[in-house]
Amino acid sequence: MRIAIIDYGAGNTQSVKYALKRLGCKGILTSDKEIISSSDKIIFPGVGQASSAMKKLKSVGLDLLIPSLKQPVLGICLGMQLMCDFSEEGDTDCLKIFNSKVKRFDNSLKVPQIGWNTLFNLKTSLFDSIKEKEYMYLVHSYFVPVIPKTIATSKYGISYSTAIKKNNFTGVQFHPEKSGSKGEILLKNFITN
Repeated sequence: MRIAIIDYGAGNTQSVKYALKRLGCKGILTSDKEIISSSDKIIFPGVGQASSAMKKLKSVGLDLLIPSLKQPVLGICLGMQLMCDFSEEGDTDCLKIFNSKVKRFDNSLKVPQIGWNTLFNLKTSLFDSIKEKEYMYLVHSYFVPVIPKTIATSKYGISYSTAIKKNNFTGVQFHPEKSGSKGEILLKNFITN
């Protein structure tokens, strides 16, 4: 099985590679459109600022490729947010896979939210062997509201989407590669389902 990790200079790519290696899989870090298109599974990580990340994707044509992919795609953190229509971070038009706006947490909350938070309302096989109220690791100042495509939520002042799914596209706000054994289970579920 070929697993591509999209490299656009805005990802937590080494941690993702190591997490896959612990599962006995090799991830190919690449921005090559042919390699990405021909891979069995694709991981779209992201750490950083939405507008600069979208500029990097556009500079190599990945803004057009990613929405057209037919194989399973897992967006992580910023990768999930970039799959939405628009982000308030830098007033950024995104990839328009999910019909949602990414919003900034209220000023009354300390941002970024850094650390462990619990998962609720788990849906789909992505969460097989993961129970309600399990903890995952998050670092973010922006969030996807709860939408019809939400498959898991967390609370930080409000309930928000910690996972979303539409067709072959799945996004998680948390970092499975930094979330210990439960994060590894989730990555394994993505790879094997």
